Amino acid sequence: MIQTRRKQLIATVLVALLIPAASATAATTAPVATTPPTLPKIHIKTLRSGSTGADVTALQQLLNLVGIAVPVTGNYLKETTLAVEHFQFAARLTVNGVATADTLNSLVLSARGPRSVESSGGTTVGSDPSVTRKFGMRLPVVGGMSGRDVRELQTYLRRAGDRHAPVPSGEFDVHTVAAVKRFEAKHKRLVDGAIDAGDAYTLRTAVGEDATPGASGDPASGSTPLPLIPGNLAKVTNAGIAIAPENAPLAVQQIIAAGNKIAYKPYLWGGGHGRWEDSGYDCSGSVSYALRGAKLLSSPLASYDFFGWGRGGRGQWVTLYTNSGHIYMTVAGIRFDTSGIGSNGSRWQRDMRSSSGFQIRHPNGL
Repeated sequence: MIQTRRKQLIATVLVALLIPAASATAATTAPVATTPPTLPKIHIKTLRSGSTGADVTALQQLLNLVGIAVPVTGNYLKETTLAVEHFQFAARLTVNGVATADTLNSLVLSARGPRSVESSGGTTVGSDPSVTRKFGMRLPVVGGMSGRDVRELQTYLRRAGDRHAPVPSGEFDVHTVAAVKRFEAKHKRLVDGAIDAGDAYTLRTAVGEDATPGASGDPASGSTPLPLIPGNLAKVTNAGIAIAPENAPLAVQQIIAAGNKIAYKPYLWGGGHGRWEDSGYDCSGSVSYALRGAKLLSSPLASYDFFGWGRGGRGQWVTLYTNSGHIYMTVAGIRFDTSGIGSNGSRWQRDMRSSSGFQIRHPNGL
């Protein structure tokens, strides 16, 4: 019954968003309000293991509404603690299994679902239609939304192995809806094309968290790479290995040394994000790995996360070129790029490429 109510709510939103209805006056039409579901109310500010009664029943009903299955018993036992932890993880809250005021607040907003759908395509959820928050911080995520969380969703779908998922754009379009449905079907979730808390938990745990400092294969070594060549410019050998210049700062030499370690690794969507030592690396995973060699990053970043990273413009030694779908860099006069692989299949290339359509950034001091 709960799943049926939730499905009807999401269906109402998606129909309003995804059925083409283009007209010259669409952008000025008043928002179409959706009817919010009648939600069970919780009166106690904090619930935890051992709690019982109507408030626990309401908590369990809300968890089911956001896609996290738990028996509705009125008793806060192990299964409820685990379900609360799953929601907290999905919503990027402190994971402790205790239904604090913050957890309950976030849970109610998530269960309430899309508040309104504008005919021009915009969607607001809860009271904060933020476009800068990380994936999970506003739930559900549905067709018509845009922002960083949608871009991260698209990235996670690609990292989960969906080769047909759209290039991360930040727009929850029909192609993203289709990719979400494929993920839901694969993981035996309710197939509705919208990401609820249960979907977010399943997706993030399937993909894994980003690699962290000190994890296995961490390229940050702190040692001086050898050999070096005289001057200011790096060299790409016929074998596709880069040799760093003597006059470059140590950080530049370390970037090149790290890049050499994965120069021949195959391209793999999402590769290099969940772990440092991977079977393959995508464009942002490759650049992140090389920069980590000089300890310029603590964990891998997606290409769009580099938009505000470092400083704007070209650097003296290192320059990053990034857009929503691709990133590459130049280091001491040579190019490190998964696109247009150089001789012998190496990421290191002597030739440059057009930077049209890319934001240009560089690491501080380099």
